[in-house]
Amino acid sequence: MTFTAIAAIPAAHADALARGTAAYNRGDYNRAARELEPLARRGNAHALALLGFLYEQGFGEPQAYPAAANLYFQGAEQGDVFAQALLGLMYDKGHGVPQDFVLAYKWLNLAAAHAYGHQRDVFQRFRDAVASKMSPNEIAAGQRLALYWVPPGFR
Repeated sequence: MTFTAIAAIPAAHADALARGTAAYNRGDYNRAARELEPLARRGNAHALALLGFLYEQGFGEPQAYPAAANLYFQGAEQGDVFAQALLGLMYDKGHGVPQDFVLAYKWLNLAAAHAYGHQRDVFQRFRDAVASKMSPNEIAAGQRLALYWVPPGFR
């Protein structure tokens, strides 16, 4: 009985994430937010990233850059590439966080390094666009931050 209850918890999370993602993809942002919020409160990295996007864009939630940046940071720290990329873009623009090209480069570099296919290409273009605004020393600093970044569970 205990094993069934333990196994059901991840399945329930997966179902809620699938429902939230499907609602998000359909443009049903209010439903997506309802499905994603409980998962985000429990620390699900991808739910944090998607909910952050809803807050950033004002889809189904009031537009709130600081809340979006906080959600992205939590997801990015766990290694979610979508959260890392969007946090990098928030630092690039100074939305919800102080503008910081070095941190923007760090997060976009991490996202590009861990993404695949078309997504990797997109994140590399974003990173390179940020790099075009930076000095060689700033780029090196961003590269160092990305190189030495370790997810919290491995520290």
